[in-house]
Amino acid sequence: MTDTEIYRKRLERIEELLSELSEYSERGAIIIVEGKRDVISLKRLKIEGNFELATRHPLFNLSEKIAQLGSEVVILTDWDRRGDMLAVKLSEYLQHFGLKPELEIRNKLRLISQKEIKDVESLYTYVSKLRVKTGACSKQDFQ
Repeated sequence: MTDTEIYRKRLERIEELLSELSEYSERGAIIIVEGKRDVISLKRLKIEGNFELATRHPLFNLSEKIAQLGSEVVILTDWDRRGDMLAVKLSEYLQHFGLKPELEIRNKLRLISQKEIKDVESLYTYVSKLRVKTGACSKQDFQ
């Protein structure tokens, strides 16, 4: 398998996950990220939606607030040590309030991009580079 084929497979998989994330978003799900730059990166990837920042409020209070809304929840914290800890805590709290948060998208993004990036903020740049490497678009598209 050539490098280009590897990049193409990786890009396809990431785009499938982004499409899945977009579907959640269209259904009104709340997407929990760590910071404003994560939101910007996702919006540049055409993910619109209800974003909540995990770093703005105490996690228990945030979980309680989300539970009261009764929406689906996608946890999309970074895949570094801090992001892992946030994901675990949020998941525990949300389950305590009777919600079942979606963690698969985060886990799969982590597996696919682990050696390249470690956060949501870098996702747009990473996808853009993969698109250029695979010929899915040109460098001009990003200037």
